[in-house]
Amino acid sequence: MNTIRYNPFQQMQSLQDEINRLFSANLGPSWNDQGIGRGTWNPHVDIYENKEQFRLEVELPGLSRDDIHLTFENNVLTVSGERRFENEQQEKNYHRVERPYGSFTRSFTLPSTVSGDGITAEYRDGVLYLSLPKREEVKARRIEIAGEGSARKAMSAKAGR
Repeated sequence: MNTIRYNPFQQMQSLQDEINRLFSANLGPSWNDQGIGRGTWNPHVDIYENKEQFRLEVELPGLSRDDIHLTFENNVLTVSGERRFENEQQEKNYHRVERPYGSFTRSFTLPSTVSGDGITAEYRDGVLYLSLPKREEVKARRIEIAGEGSARKAMSAKAGR
């Protein structure tokens, strides 16, 4: 009878090999000859609101206005574009490239309180500033509370007294 030794790490090694195979298969085609990563990237976004509007600030350094596309449809705001790797000089010998290149798309589902008609966008110093105004009917407003005497006067005015 043969003795079979159990190796508890064999399954873990198989799992590690499978994960490495999956990642290497998916990353392989996305790297070009220069070893520079391409593909999608996500610019950083800050979103905040005040009484009048929602504000978005999207970091897009190195892009021009023509590289950025904005759409608003069915209360979904989409910011997309592409940052291209410009390697004009062939004599450069890159040791490390950490800035992301390629296309990007960020979509934000906005609440129904946003009015799509008055959206404004401004791009300066590598940051896209978006203002999304709130609808008039949802803005907070102060409601006066009438006292007892005011209510009686209003009722008597209605009755025609």
